[in-house]
Amino acid sequence: MSGPNHVDRGQRSPEGGRPAMTGIAAGLFRRLLAPSLVAAMTIGLAACRGPAEPSVSGSSADWAHYGGTQDEMRFSRLEEINDGNVASLGLAWSLDLEGEHQLEATPLAVGGTLYFTGQDASVYAVDARTGKRLWRWDSREWALRPQTMHYIFSVNRGAAYWQGKVYVGTRDGRLVALDSRTGRPIWSRQTVAEDSFQFITGAPRVFNGKVIIGNGGGDWAARGYVTAYDANSGRQLWRFYTVPGDPAKPFEQPALAMAAKSWTGQWWKWGGGGTVWDGITYDAEMNRIYIGAGNSGPYNPRLRTPGGGDNLFLASIVALDADTGRYIWHYQVNPQEAWDYKAAAQMTLARLTIDGKPRRVLMQAPTNGFFYVIDRDSGKLISAEKIGKVNWAERIDVKSGRPVEVPNVRYEKGPITIWPGPQGAHNWQSMAYNPDTGLVYIPYMQLGAVYEEDKAFLERVKANGGEPIFGVSGAGTHFSIHADPNDPRDGKGELIAWDPVAQKARWKVQYDSLWNGGTMTTRGNLVFQGDADGILHGYDARTGKELWRFNAGLGIIAPPITYEVGGRQYLSLLVGYGGGVAMLGRYADRGWKYNAQPRRLLTFALGGKARLPKTAPADFQVRAVDDPKLVLDEAAVKRGARLYGANMCHACHGAGLNNTGVPGPDLRESGVALDYQAFSQLLSEGPLMERGMPRFETLSDADKRALWSYIRAGARVSLGKRKANDAPVKATAF
Repeated sequence: MSGPNHVDRGQRSPEGGRPAMTGIAAGLFRRLLAPSLVAAMTIGLAACRGPAEPSVSGSSADWAHYGGTQDEMRFSRLEEINDGNVASLGLAWSLDLEGEHQLEATPLAVGGTLYFTGQDASVYAVDARTGKRLWRWDSREWALRPQTMHYIFSVNRGAAYWQGKVYVGTRDGRLVALDSRTGRPIWSRQTVAEDSFQFITGAPRVFNGKVIIGNGGGDWAARGYVTAYDANSGRQLWRFYTVPGDPAKPFEQPALAMAAKSWTGQWWKWGGGGTVWDGITYDAEMNRIYIGAGNSGPYNPRLRTPGGGDNLFLASIVALDADTGRYIWHYQVNPQEAWDYKAAAQMTLARLTIDGKPRRVLMQAPTNGFFYVIDRDSGKLISAEKIGKVNWAERIDVKSGRPVEVPNVRYEKGPITIWPGPQGAHNWQSMAYNPDTGLVYIPYMQLGAVYEEDKAFLERVKANGGEPIFGVSGAGTHFSIHADPNDPRDGKGELIAWDPVAQKARWKVQYDSLWNGGTMTTRGNLVFQGDADGILHGYDARTGKELWRFNAGLGIIAPPITYEVGGRQYLSLLVGYGGGVAMLGRYADRGWKYNAQPRRLLTFALGGKARLPKTAPADFQVRAVDDPKLVLDEAAVKRGARLYGANMCHACHGAGLNNTGVPGPDLRESGVALDYQAFSQLLSEGPLMERGMPRFETLSDADKRALWSYIRAGARVSLGKRKANDAPVKATAF
């Protein structure tokens, strides 16, 4: 793939390009891959002229920022489409996106052009009126720092726009500025160290000629930070760390000396976590940046901070001066975090009248299940209440701002079952605030987890003289997803219309699915949300009554946007089920098979008459393949189960082999995983790296045979040829 509009010419893999596949594996892949899969392996890049330079940026006609406006309300003042005529909303056009699998991104609409990212941070520009693709830039992130493919599946939540430039963060850690007319790279900056565990999946934010980006990696015990760059030149302006480093060295900023007092032991050797992988909000009124810091690394506090302490700024909202990155205040939602809870979710700014007085507030629904209203001026808590099933804390004490936790919540005395689990009551899926109704619309999930200490791992660390043994942050902690069989709502989701002043729900819509899409609301008294079963809903924003629905033919996790071009209002949405669903296993399985349904950009308008082609329906049947002559080595099966978890195979292929269709195929159904030679070459040579499958060149032949044996055992379980308890196929991670 080439062409100056689409590919950064300076980006090539160390091997000089796409890895080759030879021998038996190549022949087997050609026979086994369906034509649609082969087509997806070689995405064409349409060379064409770029769009005209937008004359406006950030007008009410546009959706120019990730949250619609910089306050992250996800509220549009457009009202051509309203509660009185939404029933006549129809499909205006659709665009198939070959090669894409899971689509989380919020499109941007600026001056008649849509800009959005695919799963691998490739950037598309599309005519917002017609759906014609104008250009596509290929990030080639699989070829640069390929080790990041082992830390996170390919996914990206969006781009940023500023004065003729489109900005994107890539999984390998680059922040790239593209010309909005042509897609040609203007500058590129590596934002993480080559040997780090960090990566980028979130959208950059732009403000006052600056662009800011964080990164992920907290689940690998990385040390979190955000960095601001000059939007025109890419020059680094400032960086703020969320975890203090080695106290024997000068702290990068004064606030870290204060934060270090809340840590004990040799935390810096473990990294700490606190990565800012999603929520970043610019406060134009106060010229501040608010960042949402993620979970601890490692989760078990007896490893990273053996003497106790709150561990600032983990699971915290931090206010910074936008010009300098100087610390202003913080609020911590989970002191001494131990459950993969994070404050990384969207932060929405608003003015609310509380006790008869107008207040400048920040609102967040982090993973821990409480809804927080915080004073933006002081950082002090105003109120916090449970949005659903929460039992890790009785309440949040408003005076101190601290949670009133239940006994043994850090599982120091044995296993404990708590709600919500690590996926949270609300995750990255966008909430929306409508100032006309005064309600916040939250995608809610109900699912718990069982936590207990991994004593064997703690003994290994002790035997290692207390020095870190690196791996995922869950090392030192066992946790498994849990649903109460006596609670019919466990494992399901809701749309909650939340009153942030009264701190209670005004109405709810219940879904059978757990992992649903983000929300958007408008002045037309409407709320839109897609669900995991592929239905895009339009609700009355005041009552929750469903006024409109559209079957997209595939599960939805991305939020919709709305914009105006030529005096006509449109609504656009990316359709591509995915995200963290593989790790949720059966709780997120909605019957979508790998590559069975096309991924699309859908756009609607009043009176739209376009029709979607028929696509494959949901299918819950596992069509496992088996070789009945194969005799399994039981020791290898058990070892393979451990390797499956240790190598994060469940992140793509499903917890306990229970596949959800994305981002990887069901290994029980795979002909490649039936033939050991093909399976071995796939792991060692990495022929499908460009499609998201990492190379595992460090695995020994015994390792690969063990993994293969585990998959073969799992296939037989699904065929009823083997008892489930004969193959350890349970999941222990999200």
